[in-house]
Amino acid sequence: MKEITGHTGLTALIGTPVAHSISPQMHNEAFRQLGLDYVYLAFDIAPEDLAEAVDGLKKIGIRGFNVTMPHKTAVAALVDELTPAAKIAGACNTVINEDGHLIGHTTDGIGFMDAATDAGYDLRGMTVTMLGCGGAATAICAQAALDGVPKIHIMNRSGGPSFTRAQAFAKKVSDLSDCSVDVLPLDDPDALRGAIAGSDILINATNVGMAPDTDGCLIPDASYLRPDLIVADIIYNPRKTKLLQMAEEAGCAAFNGMYMLLFQGAASFKCWTGREMPVEIIREKYFS
Repeated sequence: MKEITGHTGLTALIGTPVAHSISPQMHNEAFRQLGLDYVYLAFDIAPEDLAEAVDGLKKIGIRGFNVTMPHKTAVAALVDELTPAAKIAGACNTVINEDGHLIGHTTDGIGFMDAATDAGYDLRGMTVTMLGCGGAATAICAQAALDGVPKIHIMNRSGGPSFTRAQAFAKKVSDLSDCSVDVLPLDDPDALRGAIAGSDILINATNVGMAPDTDGCLIPDASYLRPDLIVADIIYNPRKTKLLQMAEEAGCAAFNGMYMLLFQGAASFKCWTGREMPVEIIREKYFS
């Protein structure tokens, strides 16, 4: 690691827990590869300390920081400005400090869209069925809408406040972009089957199927899928979820969320440094 001096710029990750994150390795290796005088650290911040922590980071002149769970929504209310994507999503995972002016951005959606492109799929003009409406789903929907996706079906469990929140989010996306978004009951098999039948890509943006509960899947069986459907799962542990196994059986093209993590990090890196992350070096070292 390069020598840290009084000129070294600080970047960081805040959230809880953060000890498992690969982000410090990614960013510090990228700084080293490009000879940039920055360091990236991880800070475990409890929710009740978030506002004070953000203010402290601002006061010490941090160049920028990433935000992970459970703070993505709360941080959006603590910054001075939101980018269009963060405004639509109502959350941010990246903050840029411009001389004491904090700009909240979300690169999660960029990460997914770039991962799709990397896998060989241009989603512009496609109809999407999105499973879930949590933080990752809203970020992906926001970026997809801004990038030219014309129609999104959000599948959310009916009843309760989460369905109402999903409907409010869908209206916001529709109002602030040229994308039409509706919310359908995930627990209605006919609605789920119909949405998928009318879509070009199915995206699981929930944690259903993530290790250690790898038996979970929101799609009842492979009859909901067809060979010309693209299937994406933002989960990368395991690398092949039950949904992706089902997609493989149905003859679908499919990809997981591993490179979404890589590309969202690359987008944050560019926000802070103005430089392109050496993605292929980082991919080979940490994602092979």
